[in-house]
Amino acid sequence: MSDQAPGKSADLPSPPAPSSRRVFAERAGLFGALLLLILVFGSLSNSFFSLRTLVSIANQIPDLTLLAVGLTLVLISGGIDLSVGSVLALCSAVIGVAMVDGNFSLGTAALFALTAGAICGLVSGSITVLAGLPSFIVTLATLFMVRGLTIAAARGFTRRTQLGGLDDVVGYELARTAFGSAPVGGLRISIVWWLGCAALATWVLLRTPWGNWILAAGGQPEAARNVGVRVARVKIGLFMTSALCACLVGIIQAVRFAGADALRGQLQEFYAIIAVVIGGTLLTGGYGTIVGAVFGALIFGMVRQGIVMTGIDADWFQVFLGGMLLLAVFVNRYALVRAQRAP
Repeated sequence: MSDQAPGKSADLPSPPAPSSRRVFAERAGLFGALLLLILVFGSLSNSFFSLRTLVSIANQIPDLTLLAVGLTLVLISGGIDLSVGSVLALCSAVIGVAMVDGNFSLGTAALFALTAGAICGLVSGSITVLAGLPSFIVTLATLFMVRGLTIAAARGFTRRTQLGGLDDVVGYELARTAFGSAPVGGLRISIVWWLGCAALATWVLLRTPWGNWILAAGGQPEAARNVGVRVARVKIGLFMTSALCACLVGIIQAVRFAGADALRGQLQEFYAIIAVVIGGTLLTGGYGTIVGAVFGALIFGMVRQGIVMTGIDADWFQVFLGGMLLLAVFVNRYALVRAQRAP
């Protein structure tokens, strides 16, 4: 089998494109869910419509959305990545150790962190694709191994899991401006990062041959191989992209909190998966959108903030998450069956 990339994207049989009716229904459903949440929480709390609440919701979205962008690409290609929370913590710890204990500049420390994240994605993707193992199992194992390695290394270098003092390092103000500041009305600069990453990922999916390859890798992998698409390389590259997105979140959080925590990022992979599934991405691969993932993250943030604002016991947040995930899976499944039965 030739391992050459296709010369033209037109040579590649595209996965069954969703009808405009289905896309409209999905968008309308997401808008309807947002509107319903706004009305419910607004009726339960008079302060829900305040500017402070809107800023709080907006500031909760970037970290989750950045994770969701990478996960969406992996899910579209037919895989799943459960290791992003651990990779987030690893890269955050690398930034802290490199800048505080190693006296490296922000640029060098960020390069170390991104390299560590890329290696994690490369290992997970290579084992999944080349060994033919389920990505669920491989990335679950990676989750535990990277988490344990991060904790052990942090304690080995610093004798603790929490690494502070980043704000005392030369160059921190520049790092804070780029990653941790809130320059306009309390809105964090990380909003710019997730807008840029989401826009770039959307452009790649919709306007480049890579988008066709990603969709085909999840929906029609054999057809993609038959026309020369390097499906294995595409999938491994997407695991690396997901890890790099998690690494970016780790850098942002390390700078924002002026320190790192080897225990940071726990459960974030599951929150990101919930946001992605709520946004309409199929767990079976072959279909998904970045815009949907953004809406899913927005719904997630609105529910979290709404529960706080209305005084509902925080324990119910987990119940809401589980319920939303099940409902989203049922809706996505129903839409898929309808699309397959359509003439």
